[in-house]
Amino acid sequence: MRAKAKKDMVKKIKKASSQLLVSSKKNEDADFLPLEGGPGRKFPDQAPVDNNAKVLYIGWIPHGFYEKEMEGFCKQFGTIKRLRISRNKKTGKSKHFGFIEFESLEVAKIMAESMHNYLMFEHMLQVDRVPPERVHPKLWNGANSIYKPLNWTQIERKRHNKERTVEEHKKLVERILKRNQKRKKKIEAAGIEYECPEIVGSIQPAPKKIKFDDEESE
Repeated sequence: MRAKAKKDMVKKIKKASSQLLVSSKKNEDADFLPLEGGPGRKFPDQAPVDNNAKVLYIGWIPHGFYEKEMEGFCKQFGTIKRLRISRNKKTGKSKHFGFIEFESLEVAKIMAESMHNYLMFEHMLQVDRVPPERVHPKLWNGANSIYKPLNWTQIERKRHNKERTVEEHKKLVERILKRNQKRKKKIEAAGIEYECPEIVGSIQPAPKKIKFDDEESE
């Protein structure tokens, strides 16, 4: 029994040592070892950037650095063909990323190499070259122009003041009455004694003009 147990122990030691050798070889070929343990891993193979890529993606653009400032800063590298800062359609505020295209390929390479991870107003700029096949046809819509946001106050005013039909008016009044009922329940649940003013739910005719004696005499 002792001899058999000794043989089993030797087999287990040999198996464990072989596994350690295999794992060490894998770790030598690996690019990094995970902190939580386990086998080493390799970085995924990245496709080389096309040499004809003149378009640059610029991310983490700081607040206040817009089209005019970007053009003034980047034209020191070379001639800019097109420039666009992505903005919110409603508010017009910057989304903190944009695209720029240079006329020269060499200028685009120098810009990407020198400005990547460049610290600007506590922001690390992320600059990458975009291959021509990945440039969307609508990417340059509104390029080389300052975005003017829509006047949503005026649009909302027109929508609110538009002439409504009888059915539209009834639906509007029904929504107002529902909100009023919810408001009453919340006030009663809070233990507050308050009488909400009643809301008239019918279309009232325009009041007639009152004539005074002085106006009739004139």
